[in-house]
Amino acid sequence: MNLMGASMASRDAVAGWLSDSAISPGDRLPPERSLSEQLGISRGELRKAMTVLEADGLIERHVGRGTFLRAQSSTGNSSEPLVMRLAEITSPHAAMMARLSLEPELAGHAAIHATSRHLAEARNLADNMRTAKDWAEYEQLDARLHELIAVASGNPLLAELHRIVNAVRVSVVWSNLELPQNGPPANYHSFAEHDEIIEALESRDRLAAHAAMRAHLKSVRATLLKDD
Repeated sequence: MNLMGASMASRDAVAGWLSDSAISPGDRLPPERSLSEQLGISRGELRKAMTVLEADGLIERHVGRGTFLRAQSSTGNSSEPLVMRLAEITSPHAAMMARLSLEPELAGHAAIHATSRHLAEARNLADNMRTAKDWAEYEQLDARLHELIAVASGNPLLAELHRIVNAVRVSVVWSNLELPQNGPPANYHSFAEHDEIIEALESRDRLAAHAAMRAHLKSVRATLLKDD
């Protein structure tokens, strides 16, 4: 089984457990060690599966509190089958190119439309990333920052497109990375790059926000896709 197949198998195993278990929306899932033992998968594979399931909208992870089954809307998560189909036909390179096409524009719009609450939350997320205890926590905070910027753009349709692109990106890029147990180093490139994006948002500089997000994503692509 290839890496994508292995990751999707782990995702399906956790999703099956969620469906068959007695937990209700809003309930907290068992600790990572316990759930990995129940499912017979490694904790590393479980973390990858949880990342994909969070992007799918099935669970919510809160730093310091745990992982919870997400309450579904009356219409359900209609984009999930689309995300799974797109993940099957999307390469890591294509996923990153989609981000490069969409997220700089979102950052430019956010520079105009972001509220003071958006800006304060962005600063808080960037600060918390510097003290993340492992890569799973870092990725959770990083995803929230990028989602926050999408929401702050003031365009719900573009924000929803970002959610779909991000879910596919998580499936084909992040979930297949083999990462060390410890978190990012103190000089990790994304820290300063996030600061530049947020400073541009705070300055209401649309062009600077666009350029800073594009530079950040090109840096991420060069780091994660070294063979491209």
